[in-house]
Amino acid sequence: MTAQTLFIDGRWEAAADGATREIRCPADGSPVGDVSEASAADTERAIAAARRAFDDRRWASVPAARRGKLLGRLADGIRDRHEEFARAEALDTGKRIVEARIDMDDIVNCFDYFAELASKDAGRLVDAGSEAVVSRIQYEPVGVCGLITPWNYPLLQAAWKIGPALAAGCSFVLKPAELTPHTAILTLRLLDELGLPAGVGNLVTGAGAQAGAPLSSHPDVDMVSFTGGLVTGRVIAASAAPTVKKVALELGGKNPNVVFADADFDAAVDNALNAAFVHSGQVCSAGARLVVQDSIAEEFVDALVERAQQIRIGGPFDDAAETGPLISAAHRDKVHAYVQAGVAEGARVRCGGEFATGTSGSSDLDAGFYYRMTVLDQVRRGMSVVVDEAFGPVVTVETFTDEDDAVATANDTIYGLAGAVWTQDAGKAQRVANRLRHGTVWINDFHPYLPQAEWGGFGQSGVGRELGPTGLDEYREAKHVYQNIAPEVTGWFADRTRQEN
Repeated sequence: MTAQTLFIDGRWEAAADGATREIRCPADGSPVGDVSEASAADTERAIAAARRAFDDRRWASVPAARRGKLLGRLADGIRDRHEEFARAEALDTGKRIVEARIDMDDIVNCFDYFAELASKDAGRLVDAGSEAVVSRIQYEPVGVCGLITPWNYPLLQAAWKIGPALAAGCSFVLKPAELTPHTAILTLRLLDELGLPAGVGNLVTGAGAQAGAPLSSHPDVDMVSFTGGLVTGRVIAASAAPTVKKVALELGGKNPNVVFADADFDAAVDNALNAAFVHSGQVCSAGARLVVQDSIAEEFVDALVERAQQIRIGGPFDDAAETGPLISAAHRDKVHAYVQAGVAEGARVRCGGEFATGTSGSSDLDAGFYYRMTVLDQVRRGMSVVVDEAFGPVVTVETFTDEDDAVATANDTIYGLAGAVWTQDAGKAQRVANRLRHGTVWINDFHPYLPQAEWGGFGQSGVGRELGPTGLDEYREAKHVYQNIAPEVTGWFADRTRQEN
């Protein structure tokens, strides 16, 4: 039977041309399932369904509190089926099952947050300076939303978009990454079971160039939210420009992890490993630039290298594994080419820099797409490995002399998503954090986020914010309604008809 994983206007369908894609686990190449491969025409049908659903207000007219209750039931549904969702995520991405379970917890928290936030902001009254005027700001859904999500955190990134879209009263078309669609399918099935009206939530599975392209260019889409790479983000922004639709872009980063000599040494080393190598570095906020004070650099990097070499690599269900594979052979090749380019420019490989092969624990590394944890030192500002995002298990080492040098080095990037500062001097920590041009700054920590706190970047890390109240605002329009409750003749223009009579 042909796969039917397109959810359009309340119905599960196959692609119009019958095309399918086989999904395989990147940890060992085992088949996960077949999904429909949508064409642009399929996506256009989904957009039409979302447009009808929005225009007849079948969801936008639902009271905000009831919209919030549905999101709360969605959170409960994922909570109840926690292991099923986590397993699907682990098989698609190859990440360890323990990480996938943590992702599901974060997803539940996200939906719970937007469930609560949905009815909290009913607008505000504006003092117009007259008792005869009632002036108010009200918030309305932006309309039809195109939601395009990445493969590294498939459902988490979808939740960051679906939650505020439904809370605001929008309809949407979700296009997950073609390699990791299964938790998106489970989520739309759950929304359907919970009674989301037909056409409000739609799903197309397939490649970005075909299935995703109409979401940024189509005139019936009012807003497009994309999380992914800078190059694709630029294409989406350009495609959206002719229709002047609202655009939200989260495009990754080249994130500095700044370590001062007075930092807690052991904690800073341990967290530098987490910053760079969690999920094999396939994290938009990965601390891929270690910026360490010169007086401790040699000792610090030696300790980091020793620990990095001991990290155990393996598949999702290997209890001995501490991190997993890269998403595909093509991506592994890209990461390796990135490292080789750095070496050609003068970087020194302290560890890693090669495919991981053989066996590790219960994992056959030859069957998957594994890469050794890699530390590169002797790098200089301006080198490709310092400037470009690897999106793999690679960390570069830069040094600094003093506070001003640390800030200048950390801010020397076209990106500005996240960064960290490690020091036991509270004043210095705040000064540096205030000067870093990054959307999230951690002090003596790395990676945690909160659904109630905005997430997004400066510079070419993107446009707009996800999460927090601002994340909801991305999916709303503000309307000013000005009511004169005691209208009078103004007399601005003479009434000559009365004069003539």
